[in-house]
Amino acid sequence: MHIAIIGCGQLARMLAIAGIPLGIRFSFLAEPEEDSRCVDGLGNLVRRIEGPYQDSLFEQLDSPDVITTEREQIDLALLKKFEGKCEIRPNVAAFSACQHRHREKQLLDTLDIPNAAYVYGGGAAAAADALGSSMVVKSCADGYDGKNQWILRSPEDIKAFDAARADGRDAPFNGGGDYIIEKMIPFEREVSQLSVRAVDGAIFHYPLAENRHINGILSESLVPADADDSIAALAQSYISRIMQSLDYVGVMAVECFVVGDELLVNELAPRVHNSGHWTQAGSTTSQFENHIRAIAGMSLGSTDCQKFSGMFNLIGTERPPHHLLSELISIHWYDKVPRPGRKVGHVNVRSDSREGLEETLRRLQAANIRVLIDK
Repeated sequence: MHIAIIGCGQLARMLAIAGIPLGIRFSFLAEPEEDSRCVDGLGNLVRRIEGPYQDSLFEQLDSPDVITTEREQIDLALLKKFEGKCEIRPNVAAFSACQHRHREKQLLDTLDIPNAAYVYGGGAAAAADALGSSMVVKSCADGYDGKNQWILRSPEDIKAFDAARADGRDAPFNGGGDYIIEKMIPFEREVSQLSVRAVDGAIFHYPLAENRHINGILSESLVPADADDSIAALAQSYISRIMQSLDYVGVMAVECFVVGDELLVNELAPRVHNSGHWTQAGSTTSQFENHIRAIAGMSLGSTDCQKFSGMFNLIGTERPPHHLLSELISIHWYDKVPRPGRKVGHVNVRSDSREGLEETLRRLQAANIRVLIDK
C-alpha cells in the first residue's frame, strides 16, 4: 500500500510515522517553496509542484494507491487531476465544502446543524441590522490560528470596516474580499469532536476535547471536556451527519462553541487536527493511525480514552524541552525552524484525575517552554 500526502508539515510527518509500522510507504507533494524537513526520510520521495499540473504528476508520485492531504486549503483542480487514477480520501466534495466558510455554512444549514448567524459578504452596517453590533469578520479561505479575522465590537469598528471596503481594500486582512460576517457568540468554552469514518461507513468517536487559546492560537486541549453528556452526544450526532452526507472517509474534526445546553458548530477540518494530538498517548489508537487505517480500507482502531489526557502546544520554542519528560509526559518535535508564534512541537500529558491534568498543564506553562506570541 502506497499513500501520497499533499503537504509536508507536521501533520504529514505524524501520519507517516503512524503508517510506517503498518507496512505502508509514503510520498509527499509539496508547494514550490514549501519546507519539507518535517517529512525528510519518511517517504520514498518529495515531489514539488512546478508550473501547471502535468499529466504525469501521478506517475511522478510513484502511482500511489491513495491520496490524502494534511490541509484543507488545497487547489481542487489538483485533487481532480488524480480522480480516476487512485482513491482520494477524504473526497473532493469534502474539501470543497470545508475549505470555504460560506460553503461550510451552507452545508451546516442544509443539515440543520446549529451555527452562528451570519451574512455572506456585503457591508458591516447592513449585517449589523441582522446580527447586532458585535460581529466577527472571517475570510472564507486561509483563516486559521486567529488569522484573517477582524472583530467588530462598536459602531466605530463597523464604520472602519465599511470604509476599508469603500476605498477598494475590501477588508483589512489577507482574504481577497471574500468573507462572511458572523454574530459574535458569548460562548462558555470551545470544544472539538474528532471522529473517524471507515470505507464501510462505520464511525468511531473520540471523547470530546476542551480547547484553550492564546491570541487565537490553540494552546492546550484537555480530555474529556468539562461538558455534560448531552453536549458530547450532540457533538457526535453533528459530526456523524456531516460525515454521512459527504460520504467521508478518514478523520474529521468539528470545532464547536458551548452555550448553556446548546452546541454551535464553528468550523470543520477535513483532516487530522491539532486538538487531537493527545490521542498519541491518551487513546488506544491515535488519530493519525486511525486516519491511515480508514483511508487504506482497514478496520478502525479503538478510540477509548485512557484516564485523563491533554496536549500542550510548543509555540516558538527553540529546542525540545527534554527536561520535562516523565512517565506520564511525552514530547513530539516537528523539526521545524522556530519562530515566534509558530507551532514547533507539542507535549502530551496523562493523569489519573482532572485536577492532576490541570496541575501538570500549569507546570508546563510555568516552565516557560512557550515563547510569548508576538502580537
